[in-house]
Amino acid sequence: MAAGMTEMLISLPKDNKDRPRILKAFQTMMTSLKQYQNEEGMWLQLVDDKASWPETSGTGMFTFAMISGVKNGWLDEKEFGPVARKGWIALTKYIGKNGDVRDVCQGTNKENSRQYYLDRKKLTGDMHGQAPVLWCVVALLN
Repeated sequence: MAAGMTEMLISLPKDNKDRPRILKAFQTMMTSLKQYQNEEGMWLQLVDDKASWPETSGTGMFTFAMISGVKNGWLDEKEFGPVARKGWIALTKYIGKNGDVRDVCQGTNKENSRQYYLDRKKLTGDMHGQAPVLWCVVALLN
């Protein structure tokens, strides 16, 4: 949702009647996510569960959203700039010499079991982890 709403806001005409509602939802989401960023700058595989592990695809998507939010004026730079920067710096530590991103959560279906999600494998080079890191790069360069 974080990345999708970001792309929607980038593409949505400024005069779209639904834009204020979508922007408000985006800002609410970013404010909520901010509180779950860990000391390293990552978000956990289960965002609000400290027993889970730092996960790169979610961190990449949230960081991309925050970078874009700051750069487009949707988020306050003083409040969210440091959060986005911390996320990006943390992510870079998970990029290997050949460019593969590690600690990407294995794709999931839905399950009514916390343990199911905690048991998901950590993958390296999985495309749903690679892409958010590249989105961050593009957002930083724009």
